[in-house]
Amino acid sequence: MPPTGESGDVEAVARRLAVARETMSAAGDAAGQVTVVAVTKGFGPWAVAAAEAVGLGDIGENYADDLIARSEVSPGLRRHFIGRLQSNKVRPLAGSVDVWQSVDRLKLVERIARYDPGATVMVQVDISAEASKGGCAPAETGSLVGAARDAGLDVIGLMGVAAVAADGTVARQFATLRSLVDDLDLQHCSMGMSGDLALAVEQGTTMVRLGTALFGPRPR
Repeated sequence: MPPTGESGDVEAVARRLAVARETMSAAGDAAGQVTVVAVTKGFGPWAVAAAEAVGLGDIGENYADDLIARSEVSPGLRRHFIGRLQSNKVRPLAGSVDVWQSVDRLKLVERIARYDPGATVMVQVDISAEASKGGCAPAETGSLVGAARDAGLDVIGLMGVAAVAADGTVARQFATLRSLVDDLDLQHCSMGMSGDLALAVEQGTTMVRLGTALFGPRPR
């Protein structure tokens, strides 16, 4: 059965998704082409089931243990690893991740190529200049994409996390990522979260990562 109750109310998730879709449409995604990745960080397994129940096909996980533990919940969904990735977590995650979004250094490329050959990956770019968010330097993006391709990985796009800043700053950071995606002739641009959704769509994202915008405030 679908989850019920205040935290797991599928109808509430459906309403929030509709609001997010309206925001995205007003910002330029009138055709509904932007993929919504439901981020379940801080929520229980009910969030995975709720995302599937409202028609979403992609789940984003920040923590390796959560992704592995929840891999049996709604197994038909595509699972994206979007958190800071430690190299020692690659082997246990291999086989459970459909898209590795946070590949930001050569060592991760080598580990993923070893334990998950041919994997689908995205290179994370540091567009915020905040070390805590991860990502390779914009100037190093092309070489890391090339190394991943040479290692046999399927590089489908770039990912970035903007700073918590004024709209003009965030828009410039998103524009930087979009420009790199275009320059490298990649398919996907993963940028935008619950707090900067409209700006990301305006700047050309193809994939947004939504947590609280779908599931409400995260439990403390």
